[in-house]
Amino acid sequence: MAVHQVVVDVMLKPEILDPAGQAVLNALPSLGLPAAQGLRIGKHVELALEAEDADTALEQATKMAEVLLVNPGDRGLHGPAPAVAGRPHAWSSS
Repeated sequence: MAVHQVVVDVMLKPEILDPAGQAVLNALPSLGLPAAQGLRIGKHVELALEAEDADTALEQATKMAEVLLVNPGDRGLHGPAPAVAGRPHAWSSS
């Protein structure tokens, strides 16, 4: 079995207020930086999974994210997800 690197990005759903993102967005001009039209903050998780193939590694990572990382009420997996073992995959945001 090979070790596959999988990246999972977890973000608040678009309809959920992101106070941390709003605070950073509001601070940009006071720091002398150009204003941005939007800014959201999430979690970026990198996994090294031992699996038969890239598809199995992606299935394992998706299950882990759904069970441990995502609160179905306010967070979702966002795609496109980075390549797993050289093959691009995408999650649809919830």
